[in-house]
Amino acid sequence: MSVVCLVNGIAGAALDPLDRGLQYGDGVFRTLRLENGKPRWWEEQLAKLAADAARLAIACPEASLWQSDLANLAGRLSGGVIKLLLTRGSGARGYRPPDAATATRILIHDPTPPVSDTWPAEGLNARICDLRMSVQPHLAGIKHLNRLENVLARAEWNTPEIHEGLLLDAEGHVVSGVMSNLFVWRDGRLLTPSLEQCGVAGVARARLLRRATAAGIAVQETRIGLDEVLAAEEIMLSNSLIGLRRVSRLGERAWPKPVISPQLASLLDA
Repeated sequence: MSVVCLVNGIAGAALDPLDRGLQYGDGVFRTLRLENGKPRWWEEQLAKLAADAARLAIACPEASLWQSDLANLAGRLSGGVIKLLLTRGSGARGYRPPDAATATRILIHDPTPPVSDTWPAEGLNARICDLRMSVQPHLAGIKHLNRLENVLARAEWNTPEIHEGLLLDAEGHVVSGVMSNLFVWRDGRLLTPSLEQCGVAGVARARLLRRATAAGIAVQETRIGLDEVLAAEEIMLSNSLIGLRRVSRLGERAWPKPVISPQLASLLDA
């Protein structure tokens, strides 16, 4: 099966070259794993998409429209990945948002399994990226379409033995992975970087924080230095495709055995 793209519910429709998502990255998106033909954490993903769109003052379509798009692909969704993109729509040249823009709704189905499915179950190999994340509180937490920092960071390595890179800000605090959120286990607490200045607040991250708290695990969102990461008892990465995966090596630092990750993965997936 090949990749299928719906633009405003129409298969094979072209995207207007004046669409602001193409022109300026003026939009938001979500990436979802398909499990038994159903998108993983569907309602949570739509809620986060709508919240991110609201932060940018983009009118988000009703959930029923996205559900209708899925229905149009009935019979094709046995596996792979669904990507939802929402742009502000088309407008005249210039940065100023149109007064009455009509949002563009895009759904892409790629039947190819995520490459992360081939990653070793015993743990991931990560590196520290050279690129430093820029600070922009107005965009912090939003999964917007301007992802050039992530593109440049991911271009820093081309070896399959490295599965992910960690991104730091200019002050040396760890923000996240290139495509994932970071969790650190230390002194009986689950720590994750605060994303008030930059970074993406993923659905898997929010889900794990909520469920760990409900399970009585001490959770804290805070600024985390690289030295604290290296001193941790265990570090883990999360996103909606990989779930929660432990890191077994970061540079010269190794974590040979899991500590808390099996329990946390069960909480996330329950």
